[in-house]
Amino acid sequence: MDRRVVVTGIGAISPLGLSVAELWQGIVTARSGVGPITLFDPTGFDTTFAAEVKGFDPTNYMDRKEARRTDRFVQFAVAATKEALRDAELDITPANHDEIGVFIASGIGGIATLSEQLEVLRSRGPGRISPFLIPAMITNLAAGQVSIITGARGPSYCVTSACASSAHAIGEAAETIRRGWAKAMIVGGSEASITPIGVAGFNAMRALSTRNADYAHA
Repeated sequence: MDRRVVVTGIGAISPLGLSVAELWQGIVTARSGVGPITLFDPTGFDTTFAAEVKGFDPTNYMDRKEARRTDRFVQFAVAATKEALRDAELDITPANHDEIGVFIASGIGGIATLSEQLEVLRSRGPGRISPFLIPAMITNLAAGQVSIITGARGPSYCVTSACASSAHAIGEAAETIRRGWAKAMIVGGSEASITPIGVAGFNAMRALSTRNADYAHA
């Protein structure tokens, strides 16, 4: 079976804004989403700027308990999904939930949660590690959490293909529909890797610009 696949709704949480409208406005006005790092003190790092998501409050998209249990990359995925479903005017109900799947990619997953819990391990010992460390850290939790909050019960996948992860997910989701395994897919990618270990790691492999004095053009 070869079905035509189309995009019916989009959502975005990005350094240019917390919606598709803000993202698009930033693109058409050539506004940079890059600035000095504020999520941690970058003193001593080769790179001191990044494209951070500003003003994001996860409790606008989930309850406080769920926000405490999830990494930021999962929260971004949930928020963007809710906008995409509104845009598509897609209601997931018991009548169609088995026909709607989720395919959300992440290259690194919950690196912020892992970093925080490593500090807990060093300072307070293994008995103080959060029971939510592993669920918050693994890359498939964005897809899993989106499946849970939307009620989608079709195929649920995650792919990790470095910087091609989101494009890979879009291709795989399209194939899932073409093959008749689902009628609709929630698909995309999510990352929240602006952490000390994330920036230091990418600096070590010389993958980041060090033009700190001219970050808007880096």
